[in-house]
This record gives sequence, structure tokens and C-alpha cells, in this order.
Amino acid sequence: MTTTVTSIEPAPVSPLAAPAPKRWHRVREWRAAIQGFASWLGVGCLAFFLLIATVGRIGRDPEALVTLGAEAPSLAHWFGTDNLGRDVFARTASGAWTSLLISLSCILLAVLIAVPLGMWAGWRHGKRTDDIIMRGLETMQALPMFIFVMFIIMLVGSKPIDIGPFTIGMEPRIAVCLALGFVPFFARIARAGTLVEMQEDYVAGLQVIGVKQRRILTREIYVNVMPSVWVQCFLGIAIAIFAEGGLSFLGLGVAPPQATLGNLIAEAGSQIIGGAWWYAIFPGLVMVIGILGFNLVGDAFNDNVLGSRGEAERA
Repeated sequence: MTTTVTSIEPAPVSPLAAPAPKRWHRVREWRAAIQGFASWLGVGCLAFFLLIATVGRIGRDPEALVTLGAEAPSLAHWFGTDNLGRDVFARTASGAWTSLLISLSCILLAVLIAVPLGMWAGWRHGKRTDDIIMRGLETMQALPMFIFVMFIIMLVGSKPIDIGPFTIGMEPRIAVCLALGFVPFFARIARAGTLVEMQEDYVAGLQVIGVKQRRILTREIYVNVMPSVWVQCFLGIAIAIFAEGGLSFLGLGVAPPQATLGNLIAEAGSQIIGGAWWYAIFPGLVMVIGILGFNLVGDAFNDNVLGSRGEAERA
């Protein structure tokens, strides 16, 4: 009895079921690795900047004369000293703290003003209220933000303003002026988020059962709009640090002897000619690291928080 062996041909694999080429897997892996590296780099830069601005200023007097003149960086004075003998590290830490306070204050004030405006404009989309708010914001955006802030600061002047027992210095005025420049930016984000949320079924359902529009805005839509706003706050802080530095560099910011990163770099111009290179390098490096840290952390939040939220909604 003869046994016949029949060869079994493998079933053809559909092109749709075929595995993706390895090169695409490698692209995804490299992209994930780069994003992960950028995120951790941002966290490291942000941590370094915050440590300089907070811990670095403890127990240090930025106005104290510690040497007889400019000295290069050493173990005793990490960032060297300026031509008056003041420690550059202490002044850089104090300047970073001042720049950080101004930036955080202006972003917080801008969000407090812009989010209600933007959400109300989005809720009243297509109506007169929306037109009035958006035309006002467009008027504020007629000039670039930095030019607009310079214009406002020149109007209010640089002298202290006395209101009763209170004296308003230059720092709060810069924060308010920068906040006004950021209002259109955050208002548009809040308005766009509100328009997106109004298309969701839960809003129509709440309106059908008689829930008041104030409750819908403050309890439902607000919660879903704010994550996008908070993510953009990191970018806003980075821009505010740069803007404050630019204003101080031009002489429109906080005046010496109080230190900010901008006026430290401005003061360094005359000292670089004399060979004191460290007086501009270190404050400028701290500013760049802070701006880079806030930018990268903001991008990471945008990719991880908002990106995962969008995938969950699509699923």
C-alpha cells in the first residue's frame, strides 16, 4: 500500500494583514525616543532654572560687595564678580527669581481675564456679544505683542505710582502690561475650546433637561477647556521671560540695582569689552535654559496629555 504525501501550500497573505515594514517601526521608535529625550531634557532644564531662582538665592545678597572688582569664575564665586565686586551668581539667582515672578504673575492674570471672555464669546458664537469681544481682541492684536507691551509701558511711565498707602513699582506694571498682551492669545484658545465642546452631545442633553447655561459653562465646559489653556501656559511663561528680558535690556523694565536677567545682560555690554565675558554668559545661559525648559515641558504636556485625551475621545 502506497502512501501519497500531499504538500500543503501556505495560504496567501492579504496585503492588508501583512506586517508593517520594519523601517516604519524604527521611525516610530526613534520618534518616541526623541520625544522622551526632549521631555526629560525639558524637565532637567526647568528644574535647573527653578533651583537657581529659588534655592540659589538663599543666604546670598545680590548687592553685597564681595571683591574689589571683576574676578573670573572660581570656587568662591561660581559665576565670577562684576566690576563693582558683586557676586554674579547671587545677582543671576535674584534676577531669575524676579523674572519668574513677573512671568508667572502676568500669565495668571492673563488667564483670569481671557478665559471668561473667550468662553463667553464661544458660547455666544455668531451673536453681537461674540463680535464685540473678538473685534476688541483683534484691535489689541493690531500691533505685535512685544510692540504693544512697549507702547503700554511707555504710556504708564517708569516712576512709582502711589495709590493711597500703596506704591506700585515697576514689576507689577510690567506684569500687567504683559498680561494685556497675552489676553488675546488665551481668549482665542478658550473660545476655540468652547466651540468644540458645544458640539458635544452632553451640552445639548443638559440644555434639554433645563440646566442653566452658567452651570454648563462653569461646571462642564470649563473643565474640558482648561487643560488646553494650562498646556499653553508653559509656552506663555517662556515667552514672558523672554519679553521681560527684552524690555529690561532696552531699559523699559526693572531698573538697576535690582537684578533681572534682562538688565544683567544689558549691564554686561560694557564689561565684555574689558574682558569680563562671564557677566553676560551666565545670566544669558540661565535665561536660555529656563525658556527651553518651559517650552519642552509644554510640548511634552501637549503631546502626552492632550494627545492621549484626543485618542480616548476618538476611541
